[in-house]
Amino acid sequence: MSIFKAYDIRGLYPEELDEKTAERIGAAFARFLDARTLVVGRDMRTMAPSIEEAAVKGITSAGCDVVRIGLASTPMAYFAIGKLPCDGGMNVTASHNPPGYIGFKLCREEARPLSGDTGIQKIREMVESGPVPERDQDPGKVTEADVRGDYVKHVLSFAEEIRPMTICVDYANGMGAYVIPRILEALPQVKVHALYDDLDGTFPNHEANPLKEENLRDLKKLVLETGADLGVEFDGDADRCAFMDGEGEVVSSDLVTAILARDLLEKHPGKGILYDIRSSRVVPEEIRRLGGRPVRERVGHSFMKETMRREDCAGGGELSGHYYFADNYFSDSGIIALIKIMNVLTKEGKSLKEVADTLRKYPSTGEINFRVEDKEGLIRKLAEIYKDGKVDWLDGITVSYPKWWFNVRPSNTEPYLRLVMEADDADLLEEKKKELVSILGTPV
Repeated sequence: MSIFKAYDIRGLYPEELDEKTAERIGAAFARFLDARTLVVGRDMRTMAPSIEEAAVKGITSAGCDVVRIGLASTPMAYFAIGKLPCDGGMNVTASHNPPGYIGFKLCREEARPLSGDTGIQKIREMVESGPVPERDQDPGKVTEADVRGDYVKHVLSFAEEIRPMTICVDYANGMGAYVIPRILEALPQVKVHALYDDLDGTFPNHEANPLKEENLRDLKKLVLETGADLGVEFDGDADRCAFMDGEGEVVSSDLVTAILARDLLEKHPGKGILYDIRSSRVVPEEIRRLGGRPVRERVGHSFMKETMRREDCAGGGELSGHYYFADNYFSDSGIIALIKIMNVLTKEGKSLKEVADTLRKYPSTGEINFRVEDKEGLIRKLAEIYKDGKVDWLDGITVSYPKWWFNVRPSNTEPYLRLVMEADDADLLEEKKKELVSILGTPV
């Protein structure tokens, strides 16, 4: 499988992605952007320093200067790319993947992401064609910048008069532990119980993926033991997070997007709020109730960010736990989402459970995966079977009926079809779920 993905570059070290390949990627990235200056950060994985060193060597061999920011969560790297004078940048990270993986998240100027459609596949072609030719000029220079202090101030600028509350935070030994404690320490009214807050690229406690229920068990236990108001768990590079209410129940990310809309639309009345195609119907309903404009988009951070700019959106979110903010260089940030959630709870004088319960209107399956060889063939079959419904093709196939709907989309990163369903009541949901599963096969 190629290391060049729909949204980033990622692979096993060193079998799929080693220092030689990283050097070529760095040179190709600089050449593709015709860049003069690029920002480079890295996560805490064991191989990240040597991969970063190789990428920097490649970038400078192309005559491009590098500003190294050192250890950085992906949101911190986005901040640096947006703030510093540069032509783009990269963070050396494999996000939530297991410890054997490494990779790159790439941006052009203003922290605009590169995707498969906007550069990653071109970089792939350059890398696979052999060593990238050096420019006929001197190598680029390397300087260092410490942006952590400015980043902390930037994130804290989103905080309002937050009431005293207790929260539990699981950093999963990932990059959130590098900077988020400094942010929360500046909010003395917020008492924090932390889990796994030391950087460890081997992820000794659990996988750094908050979408998997088994990775949330320790957080749930801590929330219930401490009587906390809420819990939050970050992924490996801290651009995503999962929220949990005071009773240890996960608040799905689409409902979190609807809650964030309260804060966003108070500050930006009438603006668009972005949500992905898998989100509950309650999300656009709530956005309209708040006087905003619902904007629906396909799954993937590069698509979401592009649409945010084009459609004049104040922010938005995905079912995967990415939350986006126009005032944050149109980028995603788990910690800004946490601060805005605390803003909303303070203003409304309610618990996260109370707020979320008002939005838990429609039973949903969540995302169910099926290993499928002929993805496109099966999607066409679904279109034929359910042709009496309202069909759209924004991302995979979505079929809507008055009392239920489903979306089936091919994964951009794995050999799966992913199903999400929602209905007006639990019995109808179960009936239609059985129907779809009989067509799609055994869930994995």
